[in-house]
Amino acid sequence: MFRPLYKPSLVLAAAVLSCLPAARAELPEPVLRLLAEQGLPPTSVGALVLRGDQTVLAHEASRPLQPASTMKLVTTLVGLEHLGPVFRGRTELLTNGEVKNGVLEGDLVLRGGADADLSGEVLEGMLRTLHNAGIRRVQGNLVLDRALFSPARLDVGVPPFDESPEAYYNVIPDALLINKNMLQVDMRSTSKRIALDMQPALAGVTITSKMTLVDGDCAKWEDGWKLPEAVRGGDGRVKVVLHGTFPKDCAKTNSINVVDRDAYIDGLFRLKWKQLGGKLSGKTVEGNAPLDARLLAEHKSRALPEIVRDTNKPSDNALARTVFLSMGALEADPVLGSKPLPLVPGQTTHSRADAAVRNWMRARGIDDTGLVIENGSGLSRLERISPLQMGRLLQAGLRSNWAPEFMASMPIAATDGTMRRRLNGSPAAGRARLKTGTLRNVVAVAGYVPDASGVQHVVVAMVNDELAGDGRGRAVVDALVDWVARSGAVTTTPP
Repeated sequence: MFRPLYKPSLVLAAAVLSCLPAARAELPEPVLRLLAEQGLPPTSVGALVLRGDQTVLAHEASRPLQPASTMKLVTTLVGLEHLGPVFRGRTELLTNGEVKNGVLEGDLVLRGGADADLSGEVLEGMLRTLHNAGIRRVQGNLVLDRALFSPARLDVGVPPFDESPEAYYNVIPDALLINKNMLQVDMRSTSKRIALDMQPALAGVTITSKMTLVDGDCAKWEDGWKLPEAVRGGDGRVKVVLHGTFPKDCAKTNSINVVDRDAYIDGLFRLKWKQLGGKLSGKTVEGNAPLDARLLAEHKSRALPEIVRDTNKPSDNALARTVFLSMGALEADPVLGSKPLPLVPGQTTHSRADAAVRNWMRARGIDDTGLVIENGSGLSRLERISPLQMGRLLQAGLRSNWAPEFMASMPIAATDGTMRRRLNGSPAAGRARLKTGTLRNVVAVAGYVPDASGVQHVVVAMVNDELAGDGRGRAVVDALVDWVARSGAVTTTPP
């Protein structure tokens, strides 16, 4: 449970200070006290509190800092403004071959369009459309077209961010990402053996264990987990191998990203197509759809506001990165939901998305000096934004035509998303809407906090320090949010 950090006298002082016209440069006493207790210097904190156009507090607010996942607010707000609320990613099956007697005489192209909802079930539905159209066999190859993003495979050759490259939060998207390339692995052990199940099942992909069974606490099974691997045999088949230790008499589920995404799609396509009675004669290769290709089947993702909500509430890195790249590759279309932007030689999708963010900020008078966007998700050691830039962006969010959609995407204190267990017992509970951010050396929050009188405040707080982990930085930023939520109380004298 959250314990109030303030004595009544401090609460009154906070309320009085919040009404002063001049901005505070010094952090509130409860925050300073916590910093001292946690061994964190005040210079490790950048903070900004705005009430309307008035600056209530500004501490190191102009210094670019690591924002962690609060950077998703930049991506999602600018994404809504740039792409619009009816924007949808799209996946297509195309060909320029002829269909004769149930045989597609040519290649079948699976073209990615940044469809955030692309799943095995979606692919099966698209293949069913082909089957219902009378196609039973594809004589040519399955061509995977990821050309919407440039480069098409951002994940190739990139060093792992941390020691868990197989984890979902580390997935690097491309324009044709099915099931986020994840495998769900069910592990059930007895005292002598471990049984494995893998979902989705993939043609040509099996799973096996080299894990050692040990006496241990099932709840701490992750302590023995080691990086799994995908081994391709001479016959082209792939074997997923689990390593490490696993407790005896234990049942757990883990999701992993280890299979090469071409092999993943190949295995999923062949299995689903075979289940429908279809056959693929050729190979699965990378390539581009021919200019004269015609559409056979398509799928559209949910509208962007729904994707934005699923990005910010649980802090989904892959979705945030997809939205960011979409700004550099697609534009809104009132009929189709989205359409590709014209290609410009020499430009990457990232550079175009970065320009879209900066142009949006400059158009609203927000100085982008010092801003660094690596991927738009905050899962980065390079990304930087100042509390002042974030605060001005959040002010612009309140004035946006899509303010309701943007605010609805943000976690609610003590209620849902990444804030569901935070600020219980604080006046901010159930009222403040805050995006969180956490890395090894970063803790941050940014969003909207109403004070005791119901007046909306923009609040940004970032702690950048090697000692920010283990709850220390979180206590500091939550104390600032609580201070704002308790401020602004008005007392009146009866006549």
